[in-house]
Amino acid sequence: MSKVKLKVLGLSCSQTQTGAYALILAEENGNRRIPIVIGGFEAQAIAIGLERLHPPRPLTHDLFINFAKTFGITITEVNIYHLEEGIFYSELVCMTNGSYMKIDARTSDAVALAIRCNCPIYTTEQIIDKAGIVFNVVDESAKQPESPKAEAEPQPSATGADKYEKLSVKELKKLLSKSISNEDYEEASHIRDEIQRREGK
Repeated sequence: MSKVKLKVLGLSCSQTQTGAYALILAEENGNRRIPIVIGGFEAQAIAIGLERLHPPRPLTHDLFINFAKTFGITITEVNIYHLEEGIFYSELVCMTNGSYMKIDARTSDAVALAIRCNCPIYTTEQIIDKAGIVFNVVDESAKQPESPKAEAEPQPSATGADKYEKLSVKELKKLLSKSISNEDYEEASHIRDEIQRREGK
């Protein structure tokens, strides 16, 4: 069965379910997108991974990765292998002691783990044919994924720039550490964007 490599394009508010988000996966060599509806907590876990934020204490997915590393288990890839009645089924392909094993997982959890361990995400040609949406690449803006709450707000980056313009980079970095310690990841992502903007990254 032909495998299609996917990348995480971003998160957005779900247009069909209140309080839910759409995880957007895109085929690496094409213009088809797979929207997967996930909950708010799952979206936050993925957003934290995308933003490369490091909370003071390990969150659930970070704990899973640390546990796996401690016992010599490596997640080599994530496979979204089945779609039935709108539900995507996924599995983690793991290696330990030279042997491979597959572990069933919710797709949102599998993606959150894939982001943290930098392993590839695959699906089948059949699934992407069935669930994929073709986007016009001219209309698709090449922007960095943001946290789900930030995407729900109009022009978050501009608002952040106005809010932090009187602070120095040193002060912003202190504020970033404080936001992470307080687990305010939405605020932390705005501060990080402002620091990167000033440093020209």
